[in-house]
Amino acid sequence: MGGTDAKDILGLPKTPLSLSLTQEKKSRPQKESHRKPDGISREVYALTGGVAPLMPSIDVTQLKRRPPADEKVAWQWLPFTSSARKDALQLYHWVRVVNNVPPTGDYSFAKYNKSVVILKYTDEEYENHLTDPVWTKEETDQLFEFCQNFDLRFVVIADRFPVSRTVEELKDRYYSVNRALLRARAQSPADVANHPLMKEPYDITRDRERKRALSMVLSQSRHQEKKDAEILAEAKRITEMRLAARRAEEPVVSANENAGLDKADGVVPGSSVSPSSNSQLPATAVAPSTLTMADYASTLASLRMLHVYLRTYGLEQMVQAASSAVGLRTIKRVEQTLQDLGVNLKPKVPTKTVCDEHLELRKEILTLLNLQKQLQYKESEGSSHREGSFAAMPDTPKDRVFASDPFSFGAERPIKKEQKRKGPGRQADTPSPAHKRPRKMKASDL
Repeated sequence: MGGTDAKDILGLPKTPLSLSLTQEKKSRPQKESHRKPDGISREVYALTGGVAPLMPSIDVTQLKRRPPADEKVAWQWLPFTSSARKDALQLYHWVRVVNNVPPTGDYSFAKYNKSVVILKYTDEEYENHLTDPVWTKEETDQLFEFCQNFDLRFVVIADRFPVSRTVEELKDRYYSVNRALLRARAQSPADVANHPLMKEPYDITRDRERKRALSMVLSQSRHQEKKDAEILAEAKRITEMRLAARRAEEPVVSANENAGLDKADGVVPGSSVSPSSNSQLPATAVAPSTLTMADYASTLASLRMLHVYLRTYGLEQMVQAASSAVGLRTIKRVEQTLQDLGVNLKPKVPTKTVCDEHLELRKEILTLLNLQKQLQYKESEGSSHREGSFAAMPDTPKDRVFASDPFSFGAERPIKKEQKRKGPGRQADTPSPAHKRPRKMKASDL
């Protein structure tokens, strides 16, 4: 029994094993080979895997550059001092030395030491302007000392403070003392009116409410997030249904209003009038309500169901509700107008005042665009009225000619042009049969 018979019994393919393995190797996809970039060592490329660095590194051309022949580079362990330290501590580090000349100057990382300027006050200023029944002078001195040592890191300060104080209380005391010092040391209130601490004072109540709202958002479970998403989807569906019902009622209302106007003007609906007198404003020319009371109510109700939401999300919902009654082209024109005015489509600092002003600006832009549409429609309607009045003027009949009247003083009178009329027994001039072309003879006539 041969090998082919055994393969037939076992149900194996008749192709040789070596050929099948070769075909299997050929069928495997080849791995893409990544070439190592120039200027990067093999070890570094193996560690990074060819991924681009997060921060820009040194130029590749600098890695290829060879030092000059007369330049001798060596690395030495040398001491250094930093201007960022006040204790003149001397440390050591490796320094690149060229031609046995060590580098001079301050420590290279000392420029990143940025300290906060903390105001100081005297005992007299404290007694006159900084007294507080909740805070003692020793606690205030301790607070300002910690602010100087920890660079206004109030979380660390609250952890190290000897008296039990919250982070909001520490912030409120620090900024209130700074505002009082600025007012006391200024010659006039106008000198410090534009100072950031005076323009935007710290509000402890608002800060607590903000942290409480954020903690509620962060502590939500997936079930609560899913439930909030379902509530938002249901609110959006209800808003769309109300909007569709309102749009369906608009044509009926407009038809009734037009019929009432026609009756008031003395026009019978079935009478024949000129097309220009019976024209109506198109749907795009009618100024749509940018955000009606129903839209406000439905949008605000859906937001209140969340109890806690970010103001940016609320602004997006209000903008969508405002743009739901207009077309896509109008939305694009509103966004183009905002860009022409130099206004961001989304406020960078979405405070309540900024969001309200942003929505009000969008309303005014929509009103402006609707007024422009109405003006354009009125102008086209006026031009059509003028053309209709010119067409209605009686023209001079073509069958009249003007002849001079001997009895009139230089005037001309129209006379009718004589027309030839056919009599009842008169026939039209027809060509005689002799002038007719003879008929072509056929083979059947022969």
